[in-house]
Amino acid sequence: MELERKFLVVDDAWKSLADGVRHRQGYISTGTDRTVRIRTVGHRGILTIMGPAGGPARHEFEYDIPEAEATVMLEQLCDQPLLEKTRFTIRIGPLTWEVDEFNGVNRGLIVAEVELASTGQRFERPAWVGEDVSSDPRYFDANLVRHPYTSWTTP
Repeated sequence: MELERKFLVVDDAWKSLADGVRHRQGYISTGTDRTVRIRTVGHRGILTIMGPAGGPARHEFEYDIPEAEATVMLEQLCDQPLLEKTRFTIRIGPLTWEVDEFNGVNRGLIVAEVELASTGQRFERPAWVGEDVSSDPRYFDANLVRHPYTSWTTP
């Protein structure tokens, strides 16, 4: 079970805290009851199957696959355009924050996610973290394929 919160990033103070890794990801299925995602992270291929997104928690299963196969799936089987982003991993206290700086058709969007152990878990928000968009479907990666950030009239 994955439980995460997602926030907009308000400034660049986080950039000096980590190096980034390039991600390319696409979706084979984005139904209301499941999502099937293919991703390359650096030179690693990953298949992810997720249950319904009914709030901040949902089932998620992740499997390593050969990078060459992931690349073919991204280019031949996934909805286009692909999501392109650089992910920065930042440890703050007991939690790990992931900051995604999007490229391509989602250029200009920067979000930070933190995975929690429970819905009531308290955590400190870094100064560079702004509005909580965990429940706003526009910011779900699968929706950014269908409705890229650069096409929004108002963020």
